[in-house]
Amino acid sequence: MKNNPNFHANNKHKSGYDLDLLCSSYPDLEPFVFENKYQTRTIDFANPKAVKALNTALLFAYYHIKFWEFPDTNLCPPIPGRVDYLHHVSDLLKQSNIHENINVLDIGTGASCIYPILGNAEYKWSFVGTDIDKESLKYAQNIISKNGLKNSISLRYQVNSSNILKGVLKEFDRFFLAICNPPFYKSEVEALEATTRKLKGLNKNDIVRNFSGTHNELWYQGGEKAFIHNYLYESSLFKNQCIWFTTLVSKKDLVRGMQVSLKKLGAKEIKIINMGQGNKISRIVAWTFK
Repeated sequence: MKNNPNFHANNKHKSGYDLDLLCSSYPDLEPFVFENKYQTRTIDFANPKAVKALNTALLFAYYHIKFWEFPDTNLCPPIPGRVDYLHHVSDLLKQSNIHENINVLDIGTGASCIYPILGNAEYKWSFVGTDIDKESLKYAQNIISKNGLKNSISLRYQVNSSNILKGVLKEFDRFFLAICNPPFYKSEVEALEATTRKLKGLNKNDIVRNFSGTHNELWYQGGEKAFIHNYLYESSLFKNQCIWFTTLVSKKDLVRGMQVSLKKLGAKEIKIINMGQGNKISRIVAWTFK
C-alpha cells in the first residue's frame, strides 16, 4: 500500500491496515471484513461495531494491549490519529532535550484511556489522566488494571466540569507535557449535523456516530473555542508545573486568537504542528512559559 503522507514517519499505520494480521490478533474483527467492488478487503467504516473491532485489533496487534472494553456509547478513538499526536509531541520533547522519565498529563482521558495506553506502549511514558465523568474513569481504570499498567498510569476525577487544570493539579505535580483532545462541538445538535455530513460522504442515511461518543466527550458550552481558551488561561496559573502544554485544534481559524491570548498570558514559545487525521488535516498547538 502507498504511505499516507499526512501521517508521522513513525506511525505504524501510515501504510494502511494488514487485515490478516489484525484478524489473527483479534478474531472478533473477522465478521466485519468483506471484499468491496474493487476486490479490496475492508470494513464498513460507517458501522460503529466494525470501527471499534478494528481499533481493538490495532491495539492488540501493535501495542501489547490485551483488554480494551468500554460501553459502545463512549467515544471509540481512531488509533492512527491518536498515536500520531503522540509521535509529534515526542519530537517536541526531543527538541527540548527531554528524553527520559517523561510524565504526561492527559486532559479528558475518557473511558478508552487511549493516550496513556498508547504513550506507554510507544515511549514508556507515565501518565496522569483526568476526566469529569466518574463512569468513564471506572472503565479506564479497568483497562489500566487488566493490562498491568497501574505503576505507569493513574487517574484523577475533575469535580468541577468548568475547570480543566484547577482542582486536579496538586502543588507538587511536575509534568514534561500536557496533552488534550478537546470537545469540538457546542451542542448535541451541532455534533449530529457533523455526523450527518460525514455519513453522507460514506453514502449512509442512518445517523449513527461511527466513533460513538457521549456529551462530555463531544461537546462543551461554547464549543472548542471556549474550552481551549479556558485551558490557555488555566495553563498560565500552573506555568511552573508543566514544560509543554499542548492541544489538538480542529478549526484552523482558532489558531490566530490562541497565539494572541498566549502572548498576553506570557507564553515564551508557541509552536503550530500540522498533522494528518485520516483524510483531514488537523494541528497541534503547543506552548511553554519556560
